[in-house]
Amino acid sequence: MGIAIYARVSTKDQNCDMQLRDLRTYCKARDFAVTREHVDIGESGTKDSRPESNCLMGDARKRQFDTIVVWRFDRFARSTKHLLLALEEFRSLGIQFISYNENVDTSSPLGQALFTIISAVAQLERDLIRERVSAGIRNASLILAAE
Repeated sequence: MGIAIYARVSTKDQNCDMQLRDLRTYCKARDFAVTREHVDIGESGTKDSRPESNCLMGDARKRQFDTIVVWRFDRFARSTKHLLLALEEFRSLGIQFISYNENVDTSSPLGQALFTIISAVAQLERDLIRERVSAGIRNASLILAAE
């Protein structure tokens, strides 16, 4: 089985060592042959276009692997739309998607259902954070305006 690994961190002062170590160990334990590692450093998960993510999708379209493994769903993307579009594209290409931490493998019906639920929760979490930040900014501006 040909596997592509994808790892990502949001800032340049972070690294993907922990993600890559876990994913390499996971693949080795299952005798998966890693064909390529795609690593984005300093790339926000909210961006649909990231250099190594784009390369990964290109490799998928060329059928250079049959499974992608990520450390967590939110390392691949945080937008439900982006996740589901990518998953649908992988499905149409016959490529499976494994999330190591969530222990979800899209090759099973349960894995498909769990992926949809988890991606919706990730989107909800992101929206709630955005809402809280906006409320905090509004509150701070009201306090400043009152002074």
